[in-house]
Amino acid sequence: MSQKLIRVGTTYLPVSNVERSASWYTEKLGATLNYMDEDKAIINLANQSFFLVAASEGQNANFIDSKGNERFSLTFEVDGLQALEKLHKEFKDLHITVGEIEDRGHAGKNFVFRDPDDNQFDVWSELSPTFKKGG
Repeated sequence: MSQKLIRVGTTYLPVSNVERSASWYTEKLGATLNYMDEDKAIINLANQSFFLVAASEGQNANFIDSKGNERFSLTFEVDGLQALEKLHKEFKDLHITVGEIEDRGHAGKNFVFRDPDDNQFDVWSELSPTFKKGG
């Protein structure tokens, strides 16, 4: 069967304050702001569009797994352990809430970070083969 879905184009994230979140993503993560109104901001980050959507207080994109652990639904990739360690330090220096670098028993290492609305994201040290090839 041929692949029907090619890539993820847009991710929607709930935020409590669109302007504050747009500033955080552009200033802390280097995202590019493409559009903003009172209901949403559209940013480009990591080869993808993110819609930061005004949501009810306390909403975020995390979920609770079957063992009761809060989990992220999105993993960003960097190219190697050195890049992961450098980014981890940069995030700490920017006062982003970050977890420790972890060995989870698979290739590479990871760490978790959070945005101001407690949306949790993962960062993995292994870049996908497609991106290593440049496509």
